[in-house]
Amino acid sequence: MGPYLGILALMGLAATLCVVFATISWILGPKRITSYKSSPYECGVAPVGDARERFPIKFYLVAIVFILFDIEVVFLWSWFTVYKDADLGFLRLSFFEFLSYMVTWVLAYAYAIRVGAIDWEEEAEEEFALSHGKEAA
Repeated sequence: MGPYLGILALMGLAATLCVVFATISWILGPKRITSYKSSPYECGVAPVGDARERFPIKFYLVAIVFILFDIEVVFLWSWFTVYKDADLGFLRLSFFEFLSYMVTWVLAYAYAIRVGAIDWEEEAEEEFALSHGKEAA
């Protein structure tokens, strides 16, 4: 428990500061409620339309590509830091693991390009919809 005492003290201090600052803000903050303040806020844009609006698939594909690159960096960074001081057995094993990971990554990247996840032009979206027998939105 001794080595973790500093971490626990820091977590307790952070939690205490959060509660204190939120309480002070609640006590000293203005209390006037207006229709403007009560309206929903959506990134600076007035909310118009139905909340159940359908989004184009390209938003989800971009999220998948982001996760693909994000995870790649996490795995590669840790692999590079361990690789420089490793023994020969680890190097052989990790090379083939790294190779299988990169093949998977390249296939996922090729798929993302094939379905047009990176292409934001409307013509590409219409071509993809027509090539898959769907009506373009």
